[in-house]
Amino acid sequence: MSVHIQALKVAKCTGFSIVIPTWCNLEFLKICLGSLAQNSQLEHQIIVHLNDGSDGSASYVRSLALEHTMSEKNIGICYAINSAAALARHEWLLFLNDDMYCCPGWDVQLAKKLEEIGHDACMLSGTMIEPFETGNACVSVRDFGRSAADFKETQLLSEYSTLAKKDWLGATWPPTLVSKRWWNAIGGFSSEFSPGMSSDNDFSMKMWHAGCRCFVGVGDSLVYHFISRSTGKIKKNNGRRQFFKKWGVSQSLFDHAYLRRGATPALLELPEPSKNFGYFANTLRHKFRYGF
Repeated sequence: MSVHIQALKVAKCTGFSIVIPTWCNLEFLKICLGSLAQNSQLEHQIIVHLNDGSDGSASYVRSLALEHTMSEKNIGICYAINSAAALARHEWLLFLNDDMYCCPGWDVQLAKKLEEIGHDACMLSGTMIEPFETGNACVSVRDFGRSAADFKETQLLSEYSTLAKKDWLGATWPPTLVSKRWWNAIGGFSSEFSPGMSSDNDFSMKMWHAGCRCFVGVGDSLVYHFISRSTGKIKKNNGRRQFFKKWGVSQSLFDHAYLRRGATPALLELPEPSKNFGYFANTLRHKFRYGF
């Protein structure tokens, strides 16, 4: 059942509450936090959730006097983000992976887009630069290193601006910016998707059902993504099956028919999906796959 939340006009954004979940990934975390200190122009609140933290991450975060939450073991992305987000003071929440490096101007470009939109019924993503091709039309591809040890920061800083894209549709994944008011209204990340596969898509669908129709990737808000695969260390949930059983549409159909993932120009108000033959064929195929 959809319950539409009234959109409110927003004041000029002066900073975000940035939530960073991390799991024994110290060298990447140092790069991520360093980029925020070096390349941000707004005044942000940084909140780290430490899963375990025994690799030195806990000591490092404390040495920087950063706000943080902590669990003795890895509790997954859903519980980690929900826990850290409870400490947020700013009106805008931003979720950032610990293996991301924020390029200069990343935050002001997001703030400019919020000013253009003018209301809080929106979900924005920055645009990732990744070291190799994955078939994702929403990212730029150039190799500036695949580990903390071989990171080519100087080269990235001289070339990142050439990798800006046009704004694109279908914001879902980090860096993700949403209003704290909307976050609280829809209940944050859904814990039934723990440890986290498809939790971001589920969050977007919750935003959609609450009345949000603005899902924009900001093409000149750039972050380098190392694609550190910490998910390989966990037993994954079957997120795509859970998504279909919960919402009655497949994750791929939601991405393409609702969010129009990767399309340009980036509309600030998405239309309702066209429920044509392809829509119903996709749904029927997934019913056979996952059960009626």
